[in-house]
Amino acid sequence: MDDDRTLKIVTNLDRAAIEQKLEGVRAAAQAKGLDDLAKMFAGAEGAPKAQIEQKVSNALKWLTGKPEHMDLSGQLELVEMNLKNLK
Repeated sequence: MDDDRTLKIVTNLDRAAIEQKLEGVRAAAQAKGLDDLAKMFAGAEGAPKAQIEQKVSNALKWLTGKPEHMDLSGQLELVEMNLKNLK
């Protein structure tokens, strides 16, 4: 089995797609019992760009040093790359 994986980088997510990703991260965090992380994304829908940027930044800092949650970090890094698209 080949363990080499390629991550597809998507940089054209719009607000709806970004909010959908954040909702997915929130739900996954809740399912894993990471309530502190899940709470960071409460009210993200429709929030101003600066507020979403802060939430993503705070969440990535929270996830630093927690390799067991790399899936969540990856999703947030993808969102971070697309924040420039928020209108």
